Amino acid sequence: MNRRHLLGVLALSATLPFVTTALALGEKPFDQKEFEAAQAAGKPILIEVHAPWCPTCKAQTPILSKLKSEAKFKELIAFNVDFDSQKDLLKRFNVRTQSTLIVFKGKQEMGRSTGDTNAVSIEALLSKAI
Repeated sequence: MNRRHLLGVLALSATLPFVTTALALGEKPFDQKEFEAAQAAGKPILIEVHAPWCPTCKAQTPILSKLKSEAKFKELIAFNVDFDSQKDLLKRFNVRTQSTLIVFKGKQEMGRSTGDTNAVSIEALLSKAI
C-alpha cells in the first residue's frame, strides 16, 4: 500500500464513526421541500442545530435519540442543521448558537431552547409540537 492509499484509508476511518452515529440516530439533514411538506401536513417538527465539536450538542444527542424512539414522538420529524456550514438556515431560523432546538406544529413555532441538556425539559419542549 502506498502512502496515498494509507492516508485515504486513515481519513475515511476517522470520519466513519461520525457517519455511522448519524445514521444510527436517524438524523436527517435539513431539506426545504420535506420541511415545507411536513409543515403543510401539520406534522410535529424538530429542528436541531448541531455542531460536531460542541459538547452540549453531544450531551443532547442521547437524550434526543431516546425521546425520538418513544411512541408519543413517533410522528415527530427531525431535521438537523449544521451550525458550521448552513449559515443561511441559521439566519432563517434566527439562531445564534449551536445546541439550539426548535419545535414546530405545522407552520407555527411552538418553542425553542439553547444549551439545554436536561431530559425532562427537552421532553417538555418536544411535547409542545405534538
